[in-house]
Amino acid sequence: MTMFKTMKSGILAAAAVIAATGGIASAQDISLDDILRQAREERRQAAQENREREQRFLAERNQQQARLNQVRGQVNAAEAESDRIEAEFRANDDRIRELQTELEAQQGEFGELFGAARSAAADLAAQLDGSVISAEYPGRSAILRKTAEAKTLPSVDELIFIYETHMEEMIGQSKVSKFNATVWNTKGESDTAEVTRIGPFVAFSGGEYYTMKDAENAVPRLTELKKQPNVKDATSNARSVASYSGDGYTAGTIDPTSGQLLDLYVDSPDLQERFNQGGLVGKVIAIVFAVGVVIGLLKLFTLFMTNSAVKGQVRRKSPSRGNPLGRVMMAYESNPNADAETLALKLDDAVLREIPKLERGLNLVKVFAAIAPLLGLLGTVVGMIITFQQITLFGTGDPKIMAGGISQALVTTVLGLIAAIPLLLLHAFASGFSKSVVQTLEEQAAGMIAERAESRS
Repeated sequence: MTMFKTMKSGILAAAAVIAATGGIASAQDISLDDILRQAREERRQAAQENREREQRFLAERNQQQARLNQVRGQVNAAEAESDRIEAEFRANDDRIRELQTELEAQQGEFGELFGAARSAAADLAAQLDGSVISAEYPGRSAILRKTAEAKTLPSVDELIFIYETHMEEMIGQSKVSKFNATVWNTKGESDTAEVTRIGPFVAFSGGEYYTMKDAENAVPRLTELKKQPNVKDATSNARSVASYSGDGYTAGTIDPTSGQLLDLYVDSPDLQERFNQGGLVGKVIAIVFAVGVVIGLLKLFTLFMTNSAVKGQVRRKSPSRGNPLGRVMMAYESNPNADAETLALKLDDAVLREIPKLERGLNLVKVFAAIAPLLGLLGTVVGMIITFQQITLFGTGDPKIMAGGISQALVTTVLGLIAAIPLLLLHAFASGFSKSVVQTLEEQAAGMIAERAESRS
């Protein structure tokens, strides 16, 4: 009975497998023979697939071996070709050396002559790159540079071109010329304009000075100066020369160094750039200076008006509350029956009440005058710290690296002194007016006390 159940379970399991693989018969309709045939059929199909897979593998292996042999043959052929080319290269190199030796032997003294010609062409090309005359005759330096870099002997035309270019440059240095050329403004935009050139010294158009500069990855070109010279009448002289016609002459401003002074002028910082070099400390000094000057001027004006009012009160007998002396005189008149000693105390008290009003704000100006150079010293220390840090990181090979810290150190010192000196002068003048008013009050008070004492006696 147990065996029968086991067989039945196996049959049901086989039927389930057949149903799962797409069989259409139910488990109750399948016999053991069907299952056996199905198993044999599956084994036969698997064997057939294995044979086909093996045959494909063997075929691909044979093809890969054939390709490998083909590649090896190509590599061997390439190595042989490389050896042949290398041998040919060595032979050509030896032949070139032989021909070079033969050429040098045949040239004789002419070799040194042609070497001098190449050197002259290179020197002249470098000179023409920075010459404003090249704006009138463009393309000369490119031809000369080609001659200087050529490996072959220069031709007669090239030698004549070197000579003619020298003569052209010499003649151009003695002329004032007007011509149309492509110019570049400070924004990098090009335009065609009439250019006036004074020898090799300066070139200008529309009153603006131009110079020959090396553009990035390009040939030199006539470029407007970033900063025009503020020398007296420089730009007006440029316009006069550009518009002048007829006999005689007119004044013109030139750069005798052929552009070097103009380049230095462009690189030199203006007042705003100098101030910006002071950094944060420089801005703080400027704020302290501005606040101190405003307070000092207001106080100076107030004391000047007060001093004038006191002097006017001296000439009048009737007191006024609008000035310190008038208020002291009112204190005198408010105590008509007091003796001299009591009156002296009353007047001293009135004078002492006026002194703080007169000296209010003076100490603040004095403090600002003392703070300004201290801030300048602080900026100097900060600038030197920056300089030493740059030296530690980059060494002392390039002075431009240290220029920023040194500029801050010196500029803040200058700013501190510039701020302190006017503030000290303002404090001195204001303090002088204050002391003058106090002295007048004390003199008038002493006079009133003496008058009272004299009337009592």
